[in-house]
Amino acid sequence: MKKFMLNCVSSDGKISSKRIVTLSAFLMMSIGFISNLFWGFKIDENIYTSMEYIVLGGLGFTASEQFSTRKTTPEPSADESK
Repeated sequence: MKKFMLNCVSSDGKISSKRIVTLSAFLMMSIGFISNLFWGFKIDENIYTSMEYIVLGGLGFTASEQFSTRKTTPEPSADESK
């Protein structure tokens, strides 16, 4: 389970801050939804919508990383080309 969670928030062995923010926003949004559904706590609609946009944006950015190309060799700097 620990390995699964680490794989969810990491990219190439490094922990991604975008994934941490997205996961925490999703958890807060879920807690707010469940507390509103079962215990009647009222969550302001603007706050809930803002959290929804953060989650959707984070998922979009994280998914787009999978389709981007990565350079395997660094480009030579201006000093090295002379």
